[in-house]
Order: sequence, then C-alpha cells, then structure tokens
Amino acid sequence: MKKFIVAIDQGTTSSRAILFDLKGTPVYVSQTEFTQYFPKDGWVEHDPNEIWKTTLKVLRDVIKKSKKKKGKILTIGITNQRETTILWDKITGRPVYNAIVWQDRRASDYCKKLIKQKKETIIYNKTGLLIDAYFSATKIKWIIDNVPKAKKLIKNKRLLFGTVDSFLLWKLTNGVEHATDATNASRTMLFNISTNQWDEQILKMLNIPKSILPIVKDCSADFGHTDPSITGTSYPITGMVGDQQSASIGQCCFEPGSLKSTYGTGAFVLLNTGTKKIYSKNRLLTTIGYRVNGKTTYALEGSIFIAGAGVQWLRDKIKFIRKASDTEKIIRSLKSNKGIYLVPAFTGLGAPYWAVNARGVLSGLTRDTGPKEIVRATVESVAYQTYDLFEAMKNDGLRPKIVKVDGGMVKNNWFSQFLSDIVNVKVLRPKVDETTALGAAYMAGLKIGVYKSLKDISKKWKVDKAFVPKMKSRNRLESLQGWSLAVKKTLAK
Repeated sequence: MKKFIVAIDQGTTSSRAILFDLKGTPVYVSQTEFTQYFPKDGWVEHDPNEIWKTTLKVLRDVIKKSKKKKGKILTIGITNQRETTILWDKITGRPVYNAIVWQDRRASDYCKKLIKQKKETIIYNKTGLLIDAYFSATKIKWIIDNVPKAKKLIKNKRLLFGTVDSFLLWKLTNGVEHATDATNASRTMLFNISTNQWDEQILKMLNIPKSILPIVKDCSADFGHTDPSITGTSYPITGMVGDQQSASIGQCCFEPGSLKSTYGTGAFVLLNTGTKKIYSKNRLLTTIGYRVNGKTTYALEGSIFIAGAGVQWLRDKIKFIRKASDTEKIIRSLKSNKGIYLVPAFTGLGAPYWAVNARGVLSGLTRDTGPKEIVRATVESVAYQTYDLFEAMKNDGLRPKIVKVDGGMVKNNWFSQFLSDIVNVKVLRPKVDETTALGAAYMAGLKIGVYKSLKDISKKWKVDKAFVPKMKSRNRLESLQGWSLAVKKTLAK
C-alpha cells in the first residue's frame, strides 16, 4: 500500500492541499482561490468561513485522490499565511469579525501611539519584531476595541484567538484543540522568543486577555486528530508551521547561514542564525525559524509586502496580462526597462523601510511607455526589493553566498536570472517547488518517525536549475541607482 503525507497550505489568496509521497514528491495538488475584501484604503480582510470551506474542500479532494491511488494517509501537516488574525466564539465556532489579513494597515495609528510611548525597545527585545500593524497583536486589539460582541465574549470566557493555523486546527478537530506552533506564535508580537512563552507584560500593555490565546507547541508535535465527521477517517495532525518558516524547512535551510527567499503574494527572505538570536541594526526581524524537540532555531527575516501580488494587480486590476505566466514572454520582448520603475508600496513598504504611509510610485514615464514596460517594472521591483534586504543583512555583517528560491514567481526563468544579476549571488531553484507545503509535510513526518532527523530530511533536497550573475557591473549599478531614486520619491510622499 502506498503511503502519503498531506500538507494543508492555507495561503493569502488560495487554500491548497497537497498529497506527498514519503520521498517528498508532490503526487496531487488541489487548490481553490477565495475572495479578497478591501473595505477601506489599507484594509484587507478574508471571510474565515470561506477560508474553512475552501480548506475543507481541497482536503476532502486530496483524501479522495489518495483512496483512488489505493494509498494510506499517515498524517497531516498545516502551513498558513502568518499574522492574519481570527477571533471566534468557542461555543458556536462563529467568527466575531472577518479575518484581518497580514497586509492590513488599520492599526497603524495605534502603532504610532505605542512608538510615541517608547514601547518599541521592550517589544523588539522580547519579540524580535518592530511595532507594526503587520503583526497580530494590534489586529486583536482592534477587534476587541471595535467589535462589541468580542468584549461580551471575553466577559463570558468564550472568545478565542488564533492565526489561521489555530483556527483550522480547531475546526478540523471539531473544537477539541486550541493550539499553535512556535513560529506562528513568534509573529503575533505577543510571544517572548527567549522564554518561549506568551509575554505577560505585553499582554497587559495592550489589554489582551491571556485566556483567548492558544497553547504553543513545537513545529513537529501532536496537534490532535481530525474529527471523523469532518474527514471521514480520523487522521493525526503532527506538523504545524508558518508559511515562510515552512518554506525554509522545505528548502532544508538547517545550517546557520543558509538562506531562502520565497516569492508568493509577498516575498520573504529567511536566514538561519542557529541557536543565536541576531538583533538587526537595519530593521530586519528576529524570529523563530523552527522549534523541534524543544530546541529553538532562530532566523533573521526581511519581509516584502508586494511580490506576486503585483503580478496579480497587473492581471486583475489593470488587466495588462491574462495569466501570471504571460509576464516572461512580455519582458523578453523588451531590450531594457527604458528607465521605468515601479515601487509597489500598495500597502506601505516593508523591510528595511517599514514606511507605513508610503504608497506606490511609477516613475520614468514617457510618451513611449506602454503596458509592456509597466509589466517589466512590476516584476523587476521584486528583485530590487530583495537587493534592499540583502544590503540590510550585509550591514548586519551577514553575507549569504547562495540563495535558495521558491514560490510562483521563480518559475519565470527571466525573473530568476534577473534576481541573481541584481543581488549578485548564485540563485538555486529546487526540483520540488512546493517548498512551503513540503516543510509542513516534513514536520508532520518527523513526528511520526517517517524521517529520522533534520539531517535525514536534508538529503532529499535537489536542485532544478542554478542561475549565476551575468549582468555587467556598470548595468547593474545603473539599474540600482534608478531604483534607489524611485524609492526616494516614494518615501518623500
């Protein structure tokens, strides 16, 4: 009988379930997109019930497929969009408000207030995070302060908080398990990454009751079983990890100094720093990379808010392309970017700027500028933003020699080559590009003994294609100067 591990990959724009064989090869993928809500400028929401329905749909689809293949599912791992915040009633299971997405900026004014009160050092030292509306804490506070039902439920000890992983776990186990893992907890701005506990001082500061928070476990742990009324058979859930950390695990970045960069809706660079927490002097985040057997491995992270979301904008909003894969052909038809730069600060600028109020700028336009140039500028912007993160790491004394890349955008060979040219480092694309889901599958398999150790897992990583820098240094410098000027215009707003 064939044996499988299922990974649930609940992302920002779609819910997916992937059936992996025990070698870590994807056998079958089921995916469903869901609705994005933008109620006000800078607000981004999802319907938690739609997240659940789409997740359940793809999971059931994958379970059905495993039966057709006469296989047995050994366990389930969950990976998820991080920081996105859901509060729900533990008796009825009903969310009190829409999920507030990681991209949402509504808590920006409150964050400014905390910074004015000089709370930044306390929060940074304890959580490794800068005070920003990006993280879950201020989203929780906004719901508690603005949704009357939330206050009522707190009084009756019925309110629960979770990032998407916790919400899905609670639903899959029919309300039995309210838990998360250390990586997701480390993105809430409420978790002390040194003590590995929810931080009482920060909870008090923000007036968030501890009673609503989930139990925090290792990434590879016993998270309970799915309820048979939901999945037919009861399956163990033994892996849980936030999407960026999961991609890092899927890329086998287990050695200190190893680095991966994921290009999904946003783009995220994670550098393994081992058991050592490195506090950046250049506004990068210190976070938990993974926690296995009670041992914490830390990482330094740079977050870019708009990567694939920029391509989605080209497709859905300004309709310059029909599908994401059209971008490569369009870009290859141009000899240069013709001096056109797009800084995609659609929801502010992430690391290393953390400019909340910045908005997108398209510069260098002439009468000759058309859709092709704008498509190219959008794709190029992702490589330039990565360069900014690498410069911040360099200024912190860290110089990665190789970048392992993954995510939808790196299927574009032109982009992968341009990225290598701009960051001036060798770029490796793996054979299995489903690295985010793979990381969750590895963590789930590790717990049940399918994989003996992280070393055992790392033997499975294989390269698909390597990209080495080819651009002349003069051209590279000119391109970067143009980008730098465009960013200055964005920040001047």
